[in-house]
Amino acid sequence: MIPFIPQLPHMEFIAKNVAELSPSLTLSITSQAKALKKQGVDVLNFAAGEPDFNTPAHITAAAIKALHDHQTRYTESAGLLELREALAAKFDVDNGIKYDPSQIIVNCGAKHSCYNAILAVCNPGDEVIIPAPYWTSYPEMVRLVGASPVVVETTAVSGWKLTPEQFEEAMTPLTRMIILNSPNNPTGAVYTKEELEKLAEIAIGEGIVILSDEIYEKLVYGENKHISIASISEEIFEHTITVNGFSKAYAMTGWRLGYTAAPKAIANAIDTIQSHTTSNPTTFAQYGAIAALNGDQQVVADMRDEFNVRREFMLDRLNKIKNIRVVEPQGAFYFLVDIEPIGIKSVNFAEKLLSKQKVAVVPGIAFGSDYSIRFSYATSLDVINSGMDRFEEFCNQH
Repeated sequence: MIPFIPQLPHMEFIAKNVAELSPSLTLSITSQAKALKKQGVDVLNFAAGEPDFNTPAHITAAAIKALHDHQTRYTESAGLLELREALAAKFDVDNGIKYDPSQIIVNCGAKHSCYNAILAVCNPGDEVIIPAPYWTSYPEMVRLVGASPVVVETTAVSGWKLTPEQFEEAMTPLTRMIILNSPNNPTGAVYTKEELEKLAEIAIGEGIVILSDEIYEKLVYGENKHISIASISEEIFEHTITVNGFSKAYAMTGWRLGYTAAPKAIANAIDTIQSHTTSNPTTFAQYGAIAALNGDQQVVADMRDEFNVRREFMLDRLNKIKNIRVVEPQGAFYFLVDIEPIGIKSVNFAEKLLSKQKVAVVPGIAFGSDYSIRFSYATSLDVINSGMDRFEEFCNQH
């Protein structure tokens, strides 16, 4: 006889902070597109936030070798010392920042890095300033730790960048952190050194921690330069947590390896959090990361150059479509397209575009911008060309 098991209530057992979270729209749209493709539907997917290239062979080979060498046991919770030493060298050479390996914590993806950093610094009731359009997970991470996101809307006129005046207006005595993402997802905006200096000056004066998400640092185009805000001065360094990872630059999204670099007290706190949650990132994957850092960086430049070809091609196509507006992205691999002239909000627009033209994009509401949609150009030129044909036809019909 099967024993009787009473039906338990559901939502009553879910923590309030978790119950209020919104699922990731970017992952949801990508899943829908993949499901339709499996059914044989000719879907053109512009929703994915990952390179379409394979991980370079020398990186994969290093991880395979590590497996064969039985490198499958725990490492330090902060990650292999050899990897953190390689990251310290990378910061010194690429960014002009001197971190001791003890200030660097390797995490399970840059998303995990961001959450650990927020958890280490923010208390329930604190406020975190987030410029919009923002990467979809920032506000949810802030809410998850019991703090409050303060969203500040930027404009195309300012190049989708937070101004010092907006920063000052958004501050309150409860402001604990500001999140800066340059190059930006979803806009492709890249802050200049002068712009960062002005924002940092305000943060220092008010004792506000800067979370600098630099995951797209290797994907910057034209004359634009990536500047790590922590490199600007010693004072700014002491107020900054730098987040980065291997996903975008080395096409290693599924490897789940990110890292934080911070003043020692904050790094220690992040390490403690990690020691009680995930422990170390996957051991053999870390050996792949060491190979990525120590290997020939031409593979990164080659991928960036290919992205730039796609960026310029898509920009040309988008500029010829009526009833939309677009700002040229300076970095990352996205276009944020302004659809306000068409007069349809983003979720409705994205659903119709997928239904009628089989083109998958991410609704801008996911980024705090409800009259926009995000196209990723991390796909082939053929897909981009066909997708722009379908998108143009859709816009002409509306």
